[in-house]
Amino acid sequence: MPDEISKMRTLLRSGDLLEIGARSKSTPQTRPSTLALAAAFTAIYIIWGSTYLGIRYAVETLPPLLMMGVRHLGAGALLYGWTRMRGTPAPTLREWLHPALIGGLLFLGGHGSLAWAEQHVPSGIAALLVATLPMWIVVLARFKGTEKKLSRRALAGLLLGFVGVAVLFGPDLWGHTGEVNLLGAAAVLGGTFIWAAGTIYMRSVKMPDSPVISSAMQMLAGGGALMFAAALTGETKGFHMSAVSGRSWLALVYLAVFGSIVAFTAYSWLHTVASPSRVSTYAYVNPVVAVLLGWVVAREPIGVFTILAMLIILAGVALVNTGHREEHEPERANGAESAEEEEAVA
Repeated sequence: MPDEISKMRTLLRSGDLLEIGARSKSTPQTRPSTLALAAAFTAIYIIWGSTYLGIRYAVETLPPLLMMGVRHLGAGALLYGWTRMRGTPAPTLREWLHPALIGGLLFLGGHGSLAWAEQHVPSGIAALLVATLPMWIVVLARFKGTEKKLSRRALAGLLLGFVGVAVLFGPDLWGHTGEVNLLGAAAVLGGTFIWAAGTIYMRSVKMPDSPVISSAMQMLAGGGALMFAAALTGETKGFHMSAVSGRSWLALVYLAVFGSIVAFTAYSWLHTVASPSRVSTYAYVNPVVAVLLGWVVAREPIGVFTILAMLIILAGVALVNTGHREEHEPERANGAESAEEEEAVA
């Protein structure tokens, strides 16, 4: 892990991972080095998988909405400033409209709910519930009419994924064991649904041409919305910085720098040099990393139902993804463009 982070720093300094966004048609494509690919995949596998534990540590002594607001405002400001220094034109007032709305959905609705919920549910359980995101996206796209009739494989994946969620909740629903806080788990699922809605909305509107500055704008707007919500709910009223532990501060810095900037940069760059199906494998790795880290580092319990639910949910997500790709193969063969789904990251 330290070696991979060191490699990532070297690549960031050299600029190999900072040329993100759409590749110009006039720019010759060069084959990326094995080192760059390994470092980038390590970032989206390990760093994004570890952010769930980072959130848990951050909300130990930091109010959840305030913490997420500071995280995204800080990361968004750094990314926006870096992009502007690279020569990207400043967005117009009209161009702020859609990124601001989407940022509110993704970061206030999605990450705000997740941060609040991790006060009550283990980080590994939260990661498993967020892994249902591709299924919500497919369902909402079908209702909106942007998806054709779902294939049998995709339908089987949806059914399997929701069975996995039922298995995860089962012991508490039937026996009231108290192992899973149902309100907290419901908040994670609700936030994941809101993130999916924001993703579907993003597909239907005109966003800024630069995907990097667009993401920075979303972070800034979402961070501002989170700060406003923190003030409305009274989180800022009784907050004292002296009450925040060193571990929570370190977790916040890690989430902003590594989770929001480094891993996102690696993810965006990978989409220019690797196939979407290969990049999307992080959706299967992140929950496993989160569960294992929660168990090893934070001593979060892993029961039989947790392991069984993880296997069922990930199998369902795999079926949904492969079924979705099969549905769009004819379109790709005919040269039609197909929008890729943005998946949630903690």
